[in-house]
Amino acid sequence: MRKQLMEMLEARNDEMIQIRRYLHENPELSFKEEKTAQYIADFYKGKDVEILRNAGDGYGIIVTIKGGKPGKTIALRADFDALPILEETDVPFKSKNEGVMHACGHDAHTAYLLILADCLIQLKDSIEGTIKIIHQHAEEAPPGGAKGIVESGVLEDVDNIYGIHIFPTHQAGFVGYRSEYSLAGRSFFKLIIKGKGGHGSSPHLANDAIVAASHFVTAVQTVISRRINPFEMGVITIGSFDGKGTFNVIKENVELEGDIRYMTSETQQIIEKEVKRMVKGIEEEFGVQCKLEYKADYPPLYNDPEVTANVVASLNNMDDPDIKEVGEYPMLSGSEDFAYYLEKIPGCFFFIGCKPKGVEEAYFNHHPKFDIDEACLLVAAKSVGQVVCSYYGLE
Repeated sequence: MRKQLMEMLEARNDEMIQIRRYLHENPELSFKEEKTAQYIADFYKGKDVEILRNAGDGYGIIVTIKGGKPGKTIALRADFDALPILEETDVPFKSKNEGVMHACGHDAHTAYLLILADCLIQLKDSIEGTIKIIHQHAEEAPPGGAKGIVESGVLEDVDNIYGIHIFPTHQAGFVGYRSEYSLAGRSFFKLIIKGKGGHGSSPHLANDAIVAASHFVTAVQTVISRRINPFEMGVITIGSFDGKGTFNVIKENVELEGDIRYMTSETQQIIEKEVKRMVKGIEEEFGVQCKLEYKADYPPLYNDPEVTANVVASLNNMDDPDIKEVGEYPMLSGSEDFAYYLEKIPGCFFFIGCKPKGVEEAYFNHHPKFDIDEACLLVAAKSVGQVVCSYYGLE
């Protein structure tokens, strides 16, 4: 069956590419992917599967493929939302929705999984178990589609879960893996500092919120440099400082927004505790009032070591010209809501190279000129297909 599956995927490579290009032309933002979800649902019409729509408080779709005999249940996931980015590529299938772009590769994720799922449906009588295909909405926007799908309970019977992401750090043909903590968790905060407005000529009659906010911006970096183990990863970025006013008027209110990254849940807890403590200190030191909104958006992504080892062994056993290299991938400070699945279900999230041919340094995901080598679609489909075959002992 393994050989048959790979041949089926190869025969449908052009179809995968066409699906990817259609999705690329018609991107939709997180939690607004109505037409994309309909396109996916239509693909499965008439096929011998169970389809659950509107999963996870959004447009998520769960497709259940029941094998010929009972056995374990696995899940395969691909996301399908796009980003609020104006596309700057020159491809003939450029986004038709101005200001919206598949700049992260979710169009490729969806295209490969649709074809792989269809091939598995045709071969399902040989499978001793069940495969759940998760077409997930809203990966890009907190709280993320994964969280809602997990909380809905539709995956309670899943034993293991797998997902991939394309990255242009390597050529197509490269499959990357990392065991244990692999992608960073992410938190967001908004801080409003309220002082007392006044005239620049009489600062003693006012209480300058800009001074207090500026002190916070520099002081909060000591949370990373002096409160976090130097062998742990932590980043605090103040991405927005809204203190615009008039040059000779002392500002009464300032609003800050920040992004926090960390590689373990323990580090997240330390950072949150210290940021909140520092906000209280700013209130005391400067006599201002602070309103803090702090949200832990996505947890760190943790790949189960045993599941990951099995994935690596399976991929290393492939004798396929399209899979050219299997290598360990470095930790990434980006975040992924696939982490919510892995908090509940042992699994592995691995990486597929997609660097365009003839390019030294490719534009990374989320760039308006992000582009891929579409050969990565077949690599993704074969890699995940190989993992499925190995899991169920299919030769």
